[in-house]
Amino acid sequence: MNLAQFREEKVLAEGERISYYFKEKALTNFEIQKNSRKLTGALKSLGVKRGERVIIQMPNCIEVLESFYAIWKMGAVIVPINFLMSDEEIAYIYKDSGAKMVISSMAFLPQVHTAQARVPNVKTVILIDQDAPEGTIAYHQLVDNSAEDHSFEDMKEDELAALIYTAGTTGNSKGVMHTHHSLYANAKMQFESLAIPEGIIYISVLPLCHSFGIATINNGMFRTATTVFLDSFDLEVILSSIEKYRGNIMAAVPTMYVYLLLYPDPKKYDVSSMKFWISGSAPLALETWKKFKEVYGGEIIEGWGLTEAGANNSTNPLDGVKKVGSIGIPMKGTEMKIMDDDSKILPCGEQGEIVIKGPQLMKGYWNKPEETAQAIRDGWLHTGDVGYEDEDGYFWITDRKKDLIIKGGENISPRTIEEVLFTHPKISEASVIGMKDDVYGENIKAFVVLNPGQTATVEEIVEFCKTKLTNFLLPKEIVFMDALPKSLVGKVLKKELRKLA
Repeated sequence: MNLAQFREEKVLAEGERISYYFKEKALTNFEIQKNSRKLTGALKSLGVKRGERVIIQMPNCIEVLESFYAIWKMGAVIVPINFLMSDEEIAYIYKDSGAKMVISSMAFLPQVHTAQARVPNVKTVILIDQDAPEGTIAYHQLVDNSAEDHSFEDMKEDELAALIYTAGTTGNSKGVMHTHHSLYANAKMQFESLAIPEGIIYISVLPLCHSFGIATINNGMFRTATTVFLDSFDLEVILSSIEKYRGNIMAAVPTMYVYLLLYPDPKKYDVSSMKFWISGSAPLALETWKKFKEVYGGEIIEGWGLTEAGANNSTNPLDGVKKVGSIGIPMKGTEMKIMDDDSKILPCGEQGEIVIKGPQLMKGYWNKPEETAQAIRDGWLHTGDVGYEDEDGYFWITDRKKDLIIKGGENISPRTIEEVLFTHPKISEASVIGMKDDVYGENIKAFVVLNPGQTATVEEIVEFCKTKLTNFLLPKEIVFMDALPKSLVGKVLKKELRKLA
């Protein structure tokens, strides 16, 4: 099997058509495939072999797609890097992955050189810019001068397609190993679980260095759509693109929806063409869902998933019962259960750890057999998310296992307090962590971001919380911030908040 071959077969069945818009330029599916074939031949001529890792270090652009398909065609492995990582983290991935080549752009060449100085094995640097400096290779010139390679490596089910590094709560990032089979299985599950109509216009803002973004583009193996490809999260560009191209669907993370609510003139652009607003990657606050429906008229459809399981594992149905605040029901082909600490499966209504089983699970963590054995036990991926299953088979996340606050021996869910803070009319963002406490062992510390132009005092926030929480659940400290630290896709980085605590 080969992911790129499935994609090419779909393209040929469709016939030539405009499949992407990027920076107002229209590109056909045939153009993308042709450039991917040429790039495959070029990479082979540069010595890239089956199973070797190739780093992709740049924001969303058409060249990222072409690189993915070309690398998969020849049986090599993509290593997409979050370009907002620190120099130290990037150098670690260069070394840990064992890559010898990076495809990037001039904007990130200083980062590439810094990493190369620490990891000299990465010798080949390809840049997508028109003028590549000495010591690098110009991507477009390389592609233009290469012949098309129509071959596909026949990959075994356990052979790697992607090495996606995901940040942990402590230590260095872990390389999540996904095979052609696991990524294909996840894309098929999405297709079969979400009855999205053919021919829709997709507004693509998720970064392709993230598993959520990769999972979304892999839907192209099954579904015909036209994608408006965006290279950054710019509210003006997103809303104007929806109006201009009559967008129908957008997948985003909760923070992106919070920012859309902060846009000062939500009626400026016509977004009435939008049918599906999808949210995943992190829990969506109930208050955000309510406000978004009031402002934009759309109901956000919440799902959930992990990089270790292909990023899309459960969803509320597009048609049918949507339970706001839940992560929905498992995607077709996915088993989800609730387990206690002794690996006993719990009945509906009881809280425990959410575990997943299915063909979309990662092969393991790169070079980390002990962490792999800890994460996948008896075929079940232990997600670290605490929650429960209701009587209708919908799953609810109450918190991250590692984020639970243990105050005086009692487990407290930060999300319980965060949901209350989100209902305060002056607060746009909130995150709660545990802090050391001489009396209780741990106590509650809240970080909040106010809406633009608003002011508030700690006492005012505490008094508001008293109307909805018991004294035991009140934050001991509240810190006002201009912005919460976040990952590239908008997940709040609680480990960074803990450093501040």
